[in-house]
Amino acid sequence: MRAIDNVRVGIGFAVSPHRALVDVERRFGPVCMLGTGRAASVFMLGPEANQFVLGNSPLFRWREAFDSLVVVDGETALIVSDGPDHQRRRRLVTKAFTRRQIELYADTMRTNVDAAIDAWRPGQVLDLHLELRRVIRRTTIEVLFGPRLARDEPELGRLLETAMVPVERLPPWQRLQRRGWPSWKRAVEARAAVARRVAGEIAHRRALESGRSGEPRPSTGADRPDVLNLLVGTRDDDGSGLTDVEIVDQVISLIAAGYETTSAAMASATYAMLADPAVWTAAAGSVRGEGPGGEGTRGEGTRGEGTGGVGPDGEGSWRYLDGVVSETLRLYPPGAISARGVAEPFTFMGTDVEIGQTVIFSPYVTHRLPGLWPDPLRFRPERWDPRRPGFTRPGPHEFLPFGGGSHRCLGAAFAISEITVLLEALLRRTTLRLDTVDPRPVGLAAMRPRRGPLAEVLTVS
Repeated sequence: MRAIDNVRVGIGFAVSPHRALVDVERRFGPVCMLGTGRAASVFMLGPEANQFVLGNSPLFRWREAFDSLVVVDGETALIVSDGPDHQRRRRLVTKAFTRRQIELYADTMRTNVDAAIDAWRPGQVLDLHLELRRVIRRTTIEVLFGPRLARDEPELGRLLETAMVPVERLPPWQRLQRRGWPSWKRAVEARAAVARRVAGEIAHRRALESGRSGEPRPSTGADRPDVLNLLVGTRDDDGSGLTDVEIVDQVISLIAAGYETTSAAMASATYAMLADPAVWTAAAGSVRGEGPGGEGTRGEGTRGEGTGGVGPDGEGSWRYLDGVVSETLRLYPPGAISARGVAEPFTFMGTDVEIGQTVIFSPYVTHRLPGLWPDPLRFRPERWDPRRPGFTRPGPHEFLPFGGGSHRCLGAAFAISEITVLLEALLRRTTLRLDTVDPRPVGLAAMRPRRGPLAEVLTVS
């Protein structure tokens, strides 16, 4: 890039990183560089770039690219792990996110969203992002910790919100904060407070298991399927398990990632449906078993992983609501921007990339390319109907709301299930009208509308 382009792109990222990425791809193509030497950022944008990055994991490291998340997630979290450590931790944590486990978690999701809706009254104007964020945070903490720690959800939520403040800043600001800014100190202290609570709960579980506490022995993880119980008891083939530090880090990172990204997706989904009443009507009809793609209550399990708009039972189980979920993740992917640290030099499309540089790729950009998606900026759930003539399921490098490759988000199916369950409850029990919204995207860790959506409650049952 020319120097003037560096300045323009840098300013663009400071103002709106999402819009700046689209502008970079349009002006400079799929590969370009900002800066020089090891400090450079290499933009690799589009399906071919995604396929290269996700298919060549040994060339990259996660720790350097996601170091800013350590303040929340911890030193051993999956998102900042590489190599054998990542493989071992992922193998153990995966056991808590099987399809059977996620189906068991769905009851907790329904209970909490129904409790929230029960308090709504006609005439209220609600900030749906904040309302549903509280539901998702409560559900995430309960599913991870069980009901005992879920009772402390307001305080745990406050601490996590404080810890996550630095993560929302652009990297230059994050580096400045680490030099002793009050916001960074507050984040470190808040995260430590959450870690102490999780460690205390681990000790409590182990005391119950051994009988030292004098309380009744708890049920097994199979009967009481919270993630903490499963992680404490999970063993690898050689009999080893996660250390207490590893368990604490995985649980905190799952909470932070789970409620932050899912609540962002819910804000976008509700905005998209309320902005077009025809979409809301069609989605509500599909939940009731009416109209095209209506499957009634068949949607009360997990609905697959949203990687092609097809339900878990194949094409016959697709509903319009599944299209709403997939289209939300296409047009408004919470993980809009991702990065990798370069561990080995390589050449891609004629560009030499050096060790120490940072590669940036973007589902947000890929999901809006007109060469891949007809009418890409329009919210069209029907594009995901596998019965539609000419339907082609997108490849994993073309539709990647949860990343891909060896680091693909473990909570993808969990997030899809939770989004679907919450939308089903809204569509079955409420009639809402969009009041105000600022749909411009904000958020670096999880993209969401700048404000709202705010919606008036017309009816609630």
